[in-house]
Amino acid sequence: MATLDPTRRFSDRVENYILSRPSYPPEVLETLRQDCGLTAESEIADVACGTGIFTRLLLENGNHVFGVEPNREMREAAVRLLGSYPKFEAIDGSAEATTLPDHSVDFVTAAQAAHWFDLQATRREFTRVLKPGGWVVLIWNQRVTNSTDFLRSYENLLLTYATDYEKVRHEHTTDVIEAFFTPRPYHLREFAMHQYMDYPSLERRLLSSSYVPLAGHSSYAPMLGELRRLFEATQANGRVSIDYTTRMYFSQLS
Repeated sequence: MATLDPTRRFSDRVENYILSRPSYPPEVLETLRQDCGLTAESEIADVACGTGIFTRLLLENGNHVFGVEPNREMREAAVRLLGSYPKFEAIDGSAEATTLPDHSVDFVTAAQAAHWFDLQATRREFTRVLKPGGWVVLIWNQRVTNSTDFLRSYENLLLTYATDYEKVRHEHTTDVIEAFFTPRPYHLREFAMHQYMDYPSLERRLLSSSYVPLAGHSSYAPMLGELRRLFEATQANGRVSIDYTTRMYFSQLS
């Protein structure tokens, strides 16, 4: 069963994570430029950066980015993948204790991660490291679960075989946002995104999730058998589409 320690959940899933997880739509950075004043000179702490999927977009924008990540395997993967960017610094820290200096960054971002945080401790820490007028940006790619036969079947597969999916599914992020930002107002932007996958990519995508059993678990083989069956039943031209709604929440804490 998956460990309950959120900083360790992905240690044995790093390569599948790298190979299968989607990036984020370009509208995210455009919103940060238009609404939050993001420039190439902005200093950013990307917290719980994982393997650096969102971090890469910030680096490609020209930003100096502190990739704060408590999981050693994920952090080492980020260094391996992003080490060629001179403005990338990997930091062994967490949302609750980034180790960054007071009032040192213009933005704190967290992509696909804030539902793991101790929210009150994280809010104090983000307030501490942000410069006056700085922005917090919390982002999730939330998988659509019921718009196609494939997505409905995939959701049923997770409900059948996953270990603690009900506890950590991203539908709970509204509660996270309210608890984190209240009483400060926040903004929400939503964007549609699609990820087209052949079967090997789909299998890697499934196995990158922290709540599914891995090899050696009694449910592993039956789960993959069901994944293959639903892929063959719903694929078109050898691919299926995982559809997402990218939800972007942002606010100034002070």
